[in-house]
Amino acid sequence: MAYKIIRERFDQYLQQLKKDYRLFAPVVLNGKGTFTDTDSIRYQEINSIGEICFDKKSNFSAKEVLLPITQTLFYFTEDNWSEPKVDDKKLLLFVRSCDIHAIRRLDDIYLRNGFKDPYYKVLREKVRFCLMECEQGFENCFCVSMKTNTVEEYDMLARPQGKFVYVTVKNSELDFFDGKAIEIEPKFPQKNMTEVKLPRRLNQDIAGSPMWQEYSARCIGCGRCNFVCPTCSCFSMQDIFYKDNANAGERRRVWASCMVDGFTDMAGGHQFRKSQGDRMRFRVMHKVYDYKKRFGYHMCVGCGRCDDACPEYISFSNCLDKLGKAEEADQ
Repeated sequence: MAYKIIRERFDQYLQQLKKDYRLFAPVVLNGKGTFTDTDSIRYQEINSIGEICFDKKSNFSAKEVLLPITQTLFYFTEDNWSEPKVDDKKLLLFVRSCDIHAIRRLDDIYLRNGFKDPYYKVLREKVRFCLMECEQGFENCFCVSMKTNTVEEYDMLARPQGKFVYVTVKNSELDFFDGKAIEIEPKFPQKNMTEVKLPRRLNQDIAGSPMWQEYSARCIGCGRCNFVCPTCSCFSMQDIFYKDNANAGERRRVWASCMVDGFTDMAGGHQFRKSQGDRMRFRVMHKVYDYKKRFGYHMCVGCGRCDDACPEYISFSNCLDKLGKAEEADQ
């Protein structure tokens, strides 16, 4: 069902939803950007549609709602342990098409990869999606090339337009509206400013190409590309011991980055990938080769956030283009 309603009525609807749902959407955080007097767009709980940033790309994806940067897995004492309580409310996420596809990738890793992660699963089962349209796409986006520009797996759509909000509700549990239904078709980008020609195959020569050594000279190993990526899923473990009782504390999992020194450290001091070029090769090959061999589609969804975040202006999409050209030259 689809409806055209005034903004005030939609905000009332959101307040009604908040009885059973926590609502998360991209919000502009004034002055919280990387540099002085710059803003950051992050996922936060919202109360009204006016708080949602529809016209800009969020710096981080909705991943940080489902997979928190720091997540307590359990508390422990000398004698026992206990898991933290989980909020009974469901989650309604305002997300774009590429980010819905990205969560599908996280589902593959955490639920369909030989083991179901119970901490991820309990949150994922509560999630519902409200689609945010991005008709033209944004800078550095290449979702059309990655075929993540359109999506059907969403529960509702919200399109603010002047004093009104156009709403499509596909999930009956979210349908609290009354009035005459109308027809609404979701708007998806059909072309991006950035286009990527993906290699159809990657042979050993391309994988061992000297092109990767360029990144040893440029990449500083900050890991920002991994942290803003909606499909990166690696984490490390931390045990926190309380000051008032050294035998009590909590175990946390914290986001980790394959681009940061120490990620592949093993006992005895061995490292699998010592140079930034080797780490870049691993990251790229995992996103567009290894993952596809296992699940049938690319891990990268073309959101372009890694390009946006890199302080050295390293472009993931440019790297993919280089692979495509290397393949052509090899033929």
